[in-house]
Amino acid sequence: MAGWTRGRSSGRTLTVLGAGVAVLMALAACGGSSDSSAGGGGGGGGGGGGNVEISLITKDSTNPFFVAMQQSAKKAAGDKGIKITVASGKEEGDDQGQIDAIENAITLQQDGILITPMSTGVNDAIAKARDAGLFVIALDTPTDPPDAVDITFATDNREAGNLIGKYAAAKLAGKKAVIALLDIFDDKVVSVDYNRDQGFLEGMGLSDIGDPKVNGDEPKTGKYSGGDYEIVGNVATGANEEGGRTGMEQLLSKNSDINVVYTINEPTAAGASAALKAAGKTDVVVVSVDGGRAGVEAVQAGTISATSQQYPSKMVSLGVDAIIKIVKDGTKPENSPGLDFFNTGVTLIANDPVDGVESKDAQFGLDNAWG
Repeated sequence: MAGWTRGRSSGRTLTVLGAGVAVLMALAACGGSSDSSAGGGGGGGGGGGGNVEISLITKDSTNPFFVAMQQSAKKAAGDKGIKITVASGKEEGDDQGQIDAIENAITLQQDGILITPMSTGVNDAIAKARDAGLFVIALDTPTDPPDAVDITFATDNREAGNLIGKYAAAKLAGKKAVIALLDIFDDKVVSVDYNRDQGFLEGMGLSDIGDPKVNGDEPKTGKYSGGDYEIVGNVATGANEEGGRTGMEQLLSKNSDINVVYTINEPTAAGASAALKAAGKTDVVVVSVDGGRAGVEAVQAGTISATSQQYPSKMVSLGVDAIIKIVKDGTKPENSPGLDFFNTGVTLIANDPVDGVESKDAQFGLDNAWG
């Protein structure tokens, strides 16, 4: 199998056999919470990867989206005959956990890293890995700037937000929009956070969203595509159910007339929906992004009005194949035309379709759901 030289002055030539011996020695000497999965002798499902060794580093190991990624990576290890080390931060915002996992991949002299980057706080560690000769691919969350990694396989998060924004605007049918925005952070810059939030506002048809990379700086009142709007506020939720519940309670205490709720993901939507139910509010348009089984079932039940479905297993599969190929013959993947990442697709799932916004029903969502 051919080696690969990145072509930087501080880079190294990656010889797969040598990397494999180094990894085996390092693994014998170190422990930790990372989970390593080794494939069998011959690769199935797309060809063997030989001695290729990869780390998958997710934001956490509890969010169903990242659990699905980890499961896909372990399956790829068996199917393709490679070694995958699974690691993560402890929770959303744990930059150091991801940095430690990146450092471990460098120490093990692995071939590449697949990472859902926590924030710009991990950029320096990613740069160190690339300088050491590892091929680094972002999944789901593009880095800021995009060229901090070799390539990104991700949902077009701007489009995902845009779809649920258009859906929410159409559902209101001209009524005043009283909007709650439940984001991930208020102290970190994360592309998935601002792209979904700002994409949602663009889909709603706001004439001014302020800086397209900043949440919360848009005018709090004005016009959307269907009439007047008022933004009650943005709340950082940590992208989890508890944060969604407390964030929704906080915004309802400011304005009980909220009738549109944007949520960063489906766990957040579950928490927000619980708070709305406890407050006796049933006629609220709740929209989200994810497309996991539990989220689509919530769409089917009417708890979530619509969600933009993404495909984490596809991201992992493409990432694994890309690293195997770069190790084998040096061929790098290319971005989708006109984009600075490879678009893995998004589909609006809604059981109550609206005119002018293309969507699929919950059954389609379940047929294609992860988790």
